[in-house]
Amino acid sequence: MKSKPHSLMSLSAVQRYGLAVLSVSLALCGALLLERFEFHSVEVPLFLFAVALSAWYGGPGAAVVALVLSCLVFDYYFVPPLHTLYISREDLPYFIIFATFASLVTWFSSVRHRVERELGKRTAELEAVNKELEAFAYSVSHDLRAPLRHMSGFTELLRKNSASVLNEKSQRYVKMILESANRMGLLIDDLLSFSRIGRAETHKTMFSLDQLVQEVLAEARQETEGRNITWKIARLPSWYGDRPMLRMALVNLISNALKFTRTRSQPEIEVGCTDEQDQVIVFVRDNGVGFDMKYVDKLFGVFQRLHTTEAFEGTGIGLATVQRIVIRHGGRVWAEGQVDQGATFYISLSKSQGV
Repeated sequence: MKSKPHSLMSLSAVQRYGLAVLSVSLALCGALLLERFEFHSVEVPLFLFAVALSAWYGGPGAAVVALVLSCLVFDYYFVPPLHTLYISREDLPYFIIFATFASLVTWFSSVRHRVERELGKRTAELEAVNKELEAFAYSVSHDLRAPLRHMSGFTELLRKNSASVLNEKSQRYVKMILESANRMGLLIDDLLSFSRIGRAETHKTMFSLDQLVQEVLAEARQETEGRNITWKIARLPSWYGDRPMLRMALVNLISNALKFTRTRSQPEIEVGCTDEQDQVIVFVRDNGVGFDMKYVDKLFGVFQRLHTTEAFEGTGIGLATVQRIVIRHGGRVWAEGQVDQGATFYISLSKSQGV
């Protein structure tokens, strides 16, 4: 995390206390100058600003120096009798209020600075932990492939070579092992893909969202021959981003719509776009089985599924992948749906990154 050029960590003690003296001096010069032009009662906010500046960039020690200097200068130049450090009984409450308020500003600035430094430290630690988790997931998933291939391969050989001696119950067990191995293989592939997104750099170019959707639909139609699907495809704008990543996101959303409309006699899938202020919102809508909105927070979690594997295949990583891709582009993803009334998934893309 980048530090501020004049942060507390980068200033020596002399520089911090020098900053306090300089801040109060500039505040005094400004107040005296404005007073000559008939601008009165500006000294208080100027001295408070000097104290806050010292506290923010110099820390508690510099803040105390600025506070003491501000009180002395304020009394000498602006509290009658002028040019003395005498405080009359009538002016004492006013002076105490100023000192108290300046102390509060010092305390608030110091606390806020300390909180921001802690947040910066925690953010850096969290980023490091996330990178370690991604590296761990990638390593584990990659290392699991070899033993899984062996298990699947030898189980397939067992089924072929021992089909004549295995009874029906044993053959069913072997089949279940193979199905589980295949499912685990898909899970590992999706987990590797999910990990790569977090590790990969984005290579942004200008491209047509409309053309990208047409490519994804062309592949989808080849896989859905025989299904009487009604497609509604709107014109989409061009956008500046990582084309392969966004293609993966659209593939996941459209595949999701195809999967959950499988039980419909007349499936309908719509891909559209709306503009909202500085956002371009692309959506994929279907009339499939939908979902209960009380579970919407689970949709984009890793391995989260709202339907059983027997009803609809999948690993529960597709929507999490979509979310990660969209977040990498500075956008957000959300969904709306009703049980047996279909679902709509939205992707927001920032106009500041595209056209």
